[in-house]
Amino acid sequence: MAHKKSLTSQLVQAYRDAQKAKEAEAKRQQQLAERAARAAEQARKRRERERARQEREQAQEWTQAQKAAERERLAQARAAEQVERGLAKREAERARQAEAKKKEAQRQAAGQERLAKLQAVQEMRAEAEQRTADLKQRVVELNSVLSFPHAPSLALRKQVEAALLQSDPEALTDAVEAALIEAAYPAGLRDSWRCAFVPETRELLLEVDLPGQSVVPTAASYRYKASTPPAVAVLPRKEAEIKQMYRLLIARLALRAINEVFTLTPAALVDMVAFNGHVNAKNRATGKAIRPCLISVRATRETVNDLVLDEPELDPVECLRHLNAVVSQHPYDLEPVRPVVTFDLTKYKWGPDIDVVSGLDHRPDLMELDPIAFEHLVRRLFEAIGLKAWVTQASRDDGIDAVATNEDPIVGGLCIIQAKRTRNAVPADTVRALAGVMHDKAAAKGIIVTTAWFGKASKDFAYRTGRMELIDGRGLKALLLEHLGIDALISLPKTPPGWETRDQR
Repeated sequence: MAHKKSLTSQLVQAYRDAQKAKEAEAKRQQQLAERAARAAEQARKRRERERARQEREQAQEWTQAQKAAERERLAQARAAEQVERGLAKREAERARQAEAKKKEAQRQAAGQERLAKLQAVQEMRAEAEQRTADLKQRVVELNSVLSFPHAPSLALRKQVEAALLQSDPEALTDAVEAALIEAAYPAGLRDSWRCAFVPETRELLLEVDLPGQSVVPTAASYRYKASTPPAVAVLPRKEAEIKQMYRLLIARLALRAINEVFTLTPAALVDMVAFNGHVNAKNRATGKAIRPCLISVRATRETVNDLVLDEPELDPVECLRHLNAVVSQHPYDLEPVRPVVTFDLTKYKWGPDIDVVSGLDHRPDLMELDPIAFEHLVRRLFEAIGLKAWVTQASRDDGIDAVATNEDPIVGGLCIIQAKRTRNAVPADTVRALAGVMHDKAAAKGIIVTTAWFGKASKDFAYRTGRMELIDGRGLKALLLEHLGIDALISLPKTPPGWETRDQR
């Protein structure tokens, strides 16, 4: 038992010893491991110290390199800055020089501009003075229309006299118009002239286109105006002065034209001048063309010869009134007057007179007269009634056989006459055509005289116009008997409607 205990003890002891040995070995191993760990730690620390040293050395080297690079960069920057300062200095010098040149150029330009402005001012002042002088000269021209009457050339006077002696009205009017055109007039005052001659009354009919209102300058003067920009300013003429200047001007032109005609024509052949002064204008209300008569006068040579037309104190308007002229009270406003002669004589060519009445027997048959003789018989009839009448030439007379004028200033005017020696009724188209001719010629009245009769359509149309008169064969017979003492016959092939046999016999 003891032996067994001892063995167990031995085993326990051995186990304990083994355990202690293991523990000692483990402790020794642990110590070795600790020493190895301490050695490794020391080695690690040495490596770290070495690495730290190397890092410090590298950092120092990098810092030195950076410092060297910075020193190099600063050196380069200083060099570049010096270059830039040099360039900037040179650029500033060039800019200073350029600015100095610019200022000098500006000073020169300003000086030139001042000179140019001064020159422009002088030119505008001179222009204003010149235009004012031209205005004054124009006013002098308008006021001196009568100061230097035109003396026609001897050749023209002889030509007019020869035409008069030959009883050739057209040649006379051509010569008179040529002489009037030869006259020297201020610019803008010369316009068209038309005239006709009436040998029976020794009267020359003159129609003149007077200048329009624009011929009178609306400016009184011109002056330099120092505005922005400067300009030549117009000082307007007073409206009342413009109207008065125009009124006096057209009166002077009328007197001069009448005086020139008397100077041009022989006293033994032309004793009277009938003058109409018209103006071609536009109606301000309608825009249509108008041609109002502003002056109309019939003057004898004796009364005109008594005038002193070049007298500076002569009032041309009062002078026309002295001649019993009809003068517009407001010519600048185109206020018309009723002319003494109310028609345009240049539209007609006058044929030679034929004394038909002296060649008729006591009971003439109107149907046996030739057309020309019949037309002249009608002319003599209207002259006997109290009108002035002329027979037109056969060609280009617009269907007009005669024209007459009533000189009554209230109800007078141009009268267009057609003479129809026919055996049949006058067509209504003939009556309507005469209305168109009346409108074209601006006639106050139209008359158709016939040996036959008119139908109802013709009479109705004439009644509607209010300015036409139709004289049939019965009326013609009565007028011839009343005014010329001619008891005429009308041998028509049949009695017209409404007539009796005694109306033809």
